[in-house]
Amino acid sequence: MEDTSMDLAATQVKPSRGDAYAWRLLATGLSFLLFGLGGLTLRLLILPLLGLWPGDRLAQRRRARAAISRAFYLHVQFMLRSGVLTYQVQGAERLGRPGQMIVANHPSLIDVVFLIAHIRDANCIVKQTMWRNPCTRGPVTTAEYISNNGSPDMLEQAANVLREDQTLIVFPEGTRTSPGQAPLFHRGAAAIAVRGARVVTPVFISVQPTTLTKAEPWYRIPDRRIHVLLRVGDDIAVEPFQTDAAMPIASRRLNEHLHRLYLKELTSS
Repeated sequence: MEDTSMDLAATQVKPSRGDAYAWRLLATGLSFLLFGLGGLTLRLLILPLLGLWPGDRLAQRRRARAAISRAFYLHVQFMLRSGVLTYQVQGAERLGRPGQMIVANHPSLIDVVFLIAHIRDANCIVKQTMWRNPCTRGPVTTAEYISNNGSPDMLEQAANVLREDQTLIVFPEGTRTSPGQAPLFHRGAAAIAVRGARVVTPVFISVQPTTLTKAEPWYRIPDRRIHVLLRVGDDIAVEPFQTDAAMPIASRRLNEHLHRLYLKELTSS
């Protein structure tokens, strides 16, 4: 009798895999497949065709970024309509301004997809591995994204695009946040901001339940559909952090401010 009760209790506390688990697993796999195919289609067909249109290098870059943004938007819509996730973006109309540096935390692999999907012409600092991946090498090169290759010139290159009035997306953590841990910002993003940004705009990203975190395989999906929320915060002026301060001190001040801000916002959300 005792063994039967224990078996019953174990059965009762076992997590349920409802909410169309099998279908969401299949749709998640299809999402990854379509992302790869989309990257190859951009590289081999769409971007070369856009390159045939008249225009200088700036026009070519804008067209490439617009195509990538549209492709990412369609990818987000596939994940939404297939039941992989739901999402909400609050304040998207304030993204994409000249000289704006967008700072975001990085809880999931798909964060950058959501951001670029809602900004037609944005630059972005991305991992060096993107240039070695056959699915992404063409798009990131044509869009003139910035490689996070650790070179001393990277900070100045990023500051220059802001001085040119481009919008720049930066993830100050450099990699995805480990589940259950607070984001830890490196000073590089703040150093870029004090060198070239007109304004810094924080975006607070939450993914519930957590998924596609660091070192987590794509097939380990949650037991229920995920919800992605992007909240665009208030603009942060750069000048107050530069008052009576050398560049390293200004960047440290801004980085500390960003760190406190994200701890507060992500804890209260």
